[in-house]
Amino acid sequence: MQMIEPVVVMILASFTIVMIVMPLLINKLKKKGTVTTDYYKHDLRKIPTRGGVVILGVVFLMLGIATLIERLPFSAVSMHISEVDWAVIIVAGLFGAFGLVDDFVDVGRSVKIFLLFIFSFRLIFEIGSTTVIIPFIGSVDFGMFYLFMIIPVYVMVLANLVNMHSGFNGLASGLSAIVLASLLLKFIIAGNEAIFTLGCILGATLGFLWYNRYPARIFLGNVGSLSIGAAIGAAIVVSGYVVAGFVMLIQHIINFLMYVYWRVMHRCHPEDNRWEIKKFGMVREDRTLEVPNCLTLKWVLPYYFRITGSKRCWRCMR
Repeated sequence: MQMIEPVVVMILASFTIVMIVMPLLINKLKKKGTVTTDYYKHDLRKIPTRGGVVILGVVFLMLGIATLIERLPFSAVSMHISEVDWAVIIVAGLFGAFGLVDDFVDVGRSVKIFLLFIFSFRLIFEIGSTTVIIPFIGSVDFGMFYLFMIIPVYVMVLANLVNMHSGFNGLASGLSAIVLASLLLKFIIAGNEAIFTLGCILGATLGFLWYNRYPARIFLGNVGSLSIGAAIGAAIVVSGYVVAGFVMLIQHIINFLMYVYWRVMHRCHPEDNRWEIKKFGMVREDRTLEVPNCLTLKWVLPYYFRITGSKRCWRCMR
């Protein structure tokens, strides 16, 4: 396919730029004191955060370069950056900008919901159909409700699901890279638009993952997780893969449902320490992970087995 060559170029270029820029950003963030505690390290070391801004920056840079190349008559690589590509990255950029602000200022839950809801309205102009094929039911045309309610809520929820399903080194970026690669492959096979944006984000995320894997040297921050999640959600809705998106993100949905159960039990039994809300676990003296419960997906294995943050094997059962 003719589209494969430019997509590969975008992936490799984005990956390379992030690999080069990231060490400079890590040093810069350390000097500025933009760090947070890694609770899953024995020494509770301070790690630079908000590194996801590089992913957004590189994606905008690559799409800008690709747009310039597209206009050059003597270009050796055929580029076609569609309006859908720009719509997806604009929405991702708005979510990322909000995440960056949210890292500094607590804007409040109501403002957060309102802003993230309207950030997805740019996608409305790229929707070709308001009909959704639902398994065991068939085709359902949601009309204007799909444009002004389902799309904004879908992207907002998906972005927050990606943001929630993080904690361990490389977890959010690694899972996002898998979803992005699967979605990109599906887009290429189906001939959908937005493949350039997905390719850039995939390459940049893979480059970031190299520094975010155990032992992490930098964290995504809200700016990274929200922008990546919004890009995935935006690409899914403009392509009409709303139902397939639930399958792609089944692990995020399960994690969310487990968290909802935890919150409900805490509200019903606030005096019971088993349901106490905690954001992080800790590390034992033998460097294995100790977590409060098994009520988020990432805590299931550490709760039942003694495992470390760097190994997939377990030492012994509880």
